[in-house]
Amino acid sequence: MIVGTEWLIEAFDCEAGKLREVETLREVVTRVITDLNLKTLGEGFWHQFEDENGVTGLVALTESHLACHTYPEYKTATFNLYCCRTRPAWNWAGNLKEMLGANEVKITKIERGNPQSEIRNPKSQTVGGEA
Repeated sequence: MIVGTEWLIEAFDCEAGKLREVETLREVVTRVITDLNLKTLGEGFWHQFEDENGVTGLVALTESHLACHTYPEYKTATFNLYCCRTRPAWNWAGNLKEMLGANEVKITKIERGNPQSEIRNPKSQTVGGEA
């Protein structure tokens, strides 16, 4: 049984300045949440690191979570979206190119759970080979 889907997103060669702006990253996360009709639990947590460093953000969702980490020194942003319910694919490549100036976006989709297992009623499980 599949219990969720996780997307790991890496955006490369982004505009370094945008990767230091909490508000820009909030806009990306808000767009994901709005477009996929996700539900937030609270405001989320955002941290701007000192000097020329990046941003970390985390939003808890009723469906699970959405996290963001940026590395302006490498012109890289990473996102992790985990949903326990089926969701349509979001246009990560197009949106991150538009919003962060990314030249390359790598997306890894992982189905979480065991696709071979079935939901079983505990009363009907067989123990030790006996019914």
